[in-house]
Amino acid sequence: MTTRDPRAPRLARLAGLIADETRATCLLALLDGRAWTAGELARHAGVAASTLSEHLGKLVAGGLLSEERQGRHRYVRLADARVAQLVEDLAAQVGPEDVVRPRTLRESSAGAAMARGRTCYDHLAGRIGVAVTDALVLRGLLRVDTGFALTDAGVGWFRSSGIALERKGRRPLARACLDWTERRPHLAGVAGAALCRHALEAGWCERIGSSRAVRMTPSGAREWERLLNVPAATLR
Repeated sequence: MTTRDPRAPRLARLAGLIADETRATCLLALLDGRAWTAGELARHAGVAASTLSEHLGKLVAGGLLSEERQGRHRYVRLADARVAQLVEDLAAQVGPEDVVRPRTLRESSAGAAMARGRTCYDHLAGRIGVAVTDALVLRGLLRVDTGFALTDAGVGWFRSSGIALERKGRRPLARACLDWTERRPHLAGVAGAALCRHALEAGWCERIGSSRAVRMTPSGAREWERLLNVPAATLR
């Protein structure tokens, strides 16, 4: 007699939550790490507000989103970094051949900007994220032979660069996140979040409009080249 794994029903419910195009669209949009209003997500997903509200209710009840209300507005965001990792890991399984080709110049430009650089929840991704990760490895600041791990020199580099490593809970200090455009891992975890936060606050990179896409600023390119010998051309 086979005993069914007690996790199976919960896994099936979780998969069912994500297995809807509108809900998947919302989860991917929220990978920018910010809180969105229900109205913003409805316009982004191209559905009626009432329809979107029903989907959000399911995602909140399922533990994938957290919500808060301010006045008339309902704000939602990904529940935590684990949910972001789940969504990004699933997105990375969609091969390039499965992605619909852009229909307009605007869509093509937006796609190119996302591939060049973007936020993946709270860390840098795209060519920028991978280039910075490679530089950390080459400098001996990050080990990748047995999974991602900062070396002692790496921890010292963060400290000397004025980038605070805020360790909270059980989140790993460094973690590999498979980049869905580069097909290679970039740095996530506490260290990845600290790098991204510092880069945005210091003006090394800036968001492009309201999307997840980011671009490196001239001063940022100079700083990355000074601190990690990352060629400025790679970041731009």
